[in-house]
Amino acid sequence: MARRVFFSFHYQDDIFRVNVVRKSGVVLGTAAAGFQDASLWGKAKKKGTAAVKRLIDQGLEGTTVTCVLIGQKTASRRYVTYEIGQSVKRGNGLLGIHINSIKDIKGDTNFWRGEVPAALEKYNAPIYDWDQNSFGEWVEKAYQRANEGPPKNFFEEIARMFR
Repeated sequence: MARRVFFSFHYQDDIFRVNVVRKSGVVLGTAAAGFQDASLWGKAKKKGTAAVKRLIDQGLEGTTVTCVLIGQKTASRRYVTYEIGQSVKRGNGLLGIHINSIKDIKGDTNFWRGEVPAALEKYNAPIYDWDQNSFGEWVEKAYQRANEGPPKNFFEEIARMFR
C-alpha cells in the first residue's frame, strides 16, 4: 500500500541537506515501491500564520506518515509543533531523522545533533540517524505503529484499574 510522507524541517538552515534526502534516491526509490513525497517547502515563507497553517494542512492531506528531518534548529522552528500536532490528529505515523551527518553545501557535517522537537518526544516517536537504506522500512514501521490500535491487554488493564 502507498505511504505518502510529509517532511517537516527547518527550511532556512537545512534545505541543502533536505534536498540531499529528497534527491538521494530514497524518495524516488520508495516512490516506485509505493511511497510518495508530499512535503511543503519554500511556499510558506512569505505567508502569514493562518496561510502557513492552511498550506501545512493541505500538505498533510493524503499523507500517512510524517517524518521530521532534525537539523540544528528544527526544534525551535516556528511551525514544527503545529505540523506534528496536526499529523497526530490525522493519525499519521511519526518518526524523526537526524540529518547532521549529511554534508551541507560547503561539504561539512555537524558533529552535534540538533535537539529533538519536544512534540516528537511527547508522542514517543522513534528517532534515527539518517540511513538511506533504512528509510523505507522506518516509514512502514511508523505507519504500522500508528495503525496497530491499543495493546492486546489494553482493555483488561483498564478493567483492573477500576476493580
